Amino acid sequence: MVKPEIHTNSYINREISWLQFNARVLQEASDETVPLIERLRFLGIFSNNLDEFFKVRYATVKRIVDAGKTGKSELGGIRATELLEIITQIVIKQQTESLEVLGTIQKRLEDEKIYIVDETHINDFQHGFIKRYFIRKVSPALVTIILNDAVVLPNLKDSAAYLAVRMLMPDDKRQFALIEIPKSINRFVELPKKGDKSFIILIDDLLRHCLRDIFNIFDYKSISAHMIKITRDGELDFESDLSKSFIEKISDSVKHRQLGDPVRFVYDKTIDEETLKFLMSKMGIDDTDSIIPGGRYHNRRDYMNFPSLGRTDLLYDKIEALPIKGLSLESSILEAIDKQDYLLHAPYQTFSYIVKFLREAALDPQVKTIKITIYRLAQISHIASSLINAAINGKSVTVSIELQARFDEQANINYAQQMEEEGVNLVFGVKGLKVHSKMCVIEREEGKKLKRYGFISTGNFNESTAKIYTDYTLFTSDQRILKDVSKIFNFFETNYKIFRYKHLITSPHYTKKAIFKLIDVEIKNTKNGNQGFIRLKMNSITSYDVIDKLYEASNAGVKIQMIVRGICCLIPGVKGLSENIEAISVVDKFLEHSRVYIFGNNGNPKVYISSADWMTRNIENRVEVSCPIYDEAIKQEIMDTFDICWRDNVKARLINTPNENEYKINNDEKVRSQIATYDYYLKKLEN
Repeated sequence: MVKPEIHTNSYINREISWLQFNARVLQEASDETVPLIERLRFLGIFSNNLDEFFKVRYATVKRIVDAGKTGKSELGGIRATELLEIITQIVIKQQTESLEVLGTIQKRLEDEKIYIVDETHINDFQHGFIKRYFIRKVSPALVTIILNDAVVLPNLKDSAAYLAVRMLMPDDKRQFALIEIPKSINRFVELPKKGDKSFIILIDDLLRHCLRDIFNIFDYKSISAHMIKITRDGELDFESDLSKSFIEKISDSVKHRQLGDPVRFVYDKTIDEETLKFLMSKMGIDDTDSIIPGGRYHNRRDYMNFPSLGRTDLLYDKIEALPIKGLSLESSILEAIDKQDYLLHAPYQTFSYIVKFLREAALDPQVKTIKITIYRLAQISHIASSLINAAINGKSVTVSIELQARFDEQANINYAQQMEEEGVNLVFGVKGLKVHSKMCVIEREEGKKLKRYGFISTGNFNESTAKIYTDYTLFTSDQRILKDVSKIFNFFETNYKIFRYKHLITSPHYTKKAIFKLIDVEIKNTKNGNQGFIRLKMNSITSYDVIDKLYEASNAGVKIQMIVRGICCLIPGVKGLSENIEAISVVDKFLEHSRVYIFGNNGNPKVYISSADWMTRNIENRVEVSCPIYDEAIKQEIMDTFDICWRDNVKARLINTPNENEYKINNDEKVRSQIATYDYYLKKLEN
């Protein structure tokens, strides 16, 4: 068979580009310079990413196939049926590589006297510990399903792992069963240490060791257990029941997601054919689904939570989040912002400033209103508690909460219900549009006037992710910007009106037009003999319209530097198409999440921070905000940190070049940008 092309002459297919990004995550798991336990955690991230890919992207392509369409226009010129085949080939290759990586890491762990044992390597002392642990903690949590030809198999849970058990009975008949791996128990069980040696057994193998206890009512000649996992379509389906609230509809849809169509079936490749065929028949899985032979263990996303075992030498050095020079957590943050703008760059600087802002607003008698957008809340959210506190204190609190933040719906639903009970005014966005912007504005009574204070961010107001996601947050009392922010909240309430914004760039109405206008200025300046340049940092770029505009700028001689962590459908460095475009991706300890747009503007750069990637959904189907930076010192800070990231020659990869994910190597001084950025902020504090 002729190997199919994964891209047209002008674009990389977005699904293929995403898989190339996940390959970069797998590179980190393979990297000998990454601390051992962190390598295991990258392996978990790789696996978790792949689960979400199948729930969302693969499922989308499969729906196109099931509808009898080719999908060529939306899939970059590749037929949907062909794309499913390509994806499966790539995933099988990556899964094989990931198993090899896991094996290598386990050998290295043994060099460090850390042993991951299975049921065949249990000594008598460990056997006693496992027995007690099983009876006390595991057995009460088990769900075991006995199967036969007459039994209808219940719907297996999305992304849950199961042990498929086969018993050979005395009459040579087979008895099948499924054991659900309990999620309520840590996947990794620490066994008693022996001297300086540490031992860990996975719950999967603990269950294998205890099979006789689980099936003690059966008289069998032999028993075996192999792991399987099913991934289901992650799309939410909504009921039309008018008697239900929006929260109830979303909540029901999240529950029904567990019953979505299967899009991937992964199984231990050593499973016997009889058991495999029996299970596939029971689950209604056929050759049109993505069937992936795998290793002994699935749900390797759990490796994200591999225990540290007290071995800090096998982990990244922890950094202490820094303060922002001139901004104190021990005095009024509103008074400080009244005098000048401040920039928070998480996780290098502490997220506590955002919580402090909201706590102060909740207590200040002069603060009358608080309005904020929320996309993904932490499981334990100080943001939510501050807003509830404000409502209890009589403030008018409006929260635009996105209940359709994929895979975080339940956490948002829980907090939405709490806030509603305490008198917070909830706004559920705009019909047909996700609210992805990250902004807050308060109104404070000063004299006879109301003055606005607020913040605009590139990231979610989430204390947990703020420790590992890089994001910018601008604190400001600039009335020009905050007047526009207030207009967006008015749009949520009266979305039949289209508002005009003088300073912010907003989706869905203005982003593409504004971006094109900014690019046109660079094209014009370059054609007039001046040096035009564009510098972009984002998570993904998939919009063909925007990519074509960047190609146009490149052909006009505009120098374009792009830092794109994830999906990049643009192909850089092609003569006559994109020869003035360079693109890199940085994958390291922190997840690069900030979005920044910098336009040369003939020597007076225009700098924006944004919630929006340059994807069709961000430009046309979401409420997004790009905020101009007017403070010259902050503008310079953002350009400095962009430059540090651009100079990375340790963790940067060249993307969409002939050698896929080749590291950026040069003779310059070694720059690992995330370490260098932290050092940059340390020096700012010293000066």
